[in-house]
Amino acid sequence: MLGLRDYLVATWHPSTRPVPFELDLTPGLRWLGLEVRRHAQLGNEKAVVEFVARYKPGSAPAVRLHEISRFERVDGRWLYVDGEFPE
Repeated sequence: MLGLRDYLVATWHPSTRPVPFELDLTPGLRWLGLEVRRHAQLGNEKAVVEFVARYKPGSAPAVRLHEISRFERVDGRWLYVDGEFPE
């Protein structure tokens, strides 16, 4: 686990960021890979990114996370807003 809590808080839109913001502290959690499938800027202030991430939570089987994320540009910085999980 990278444990980049401060980075995640700084890059998550305040209107959708969980409060309090807690990291998943599953013992042995390991990120296995990230594939960015597509990205598209929708005008000057909005964008989407589709990705598949893989991780292994401790001794459990590996998990595949497929998300289409929405971002907004705020004061020149791209912030994560939310995401959908396609089947």
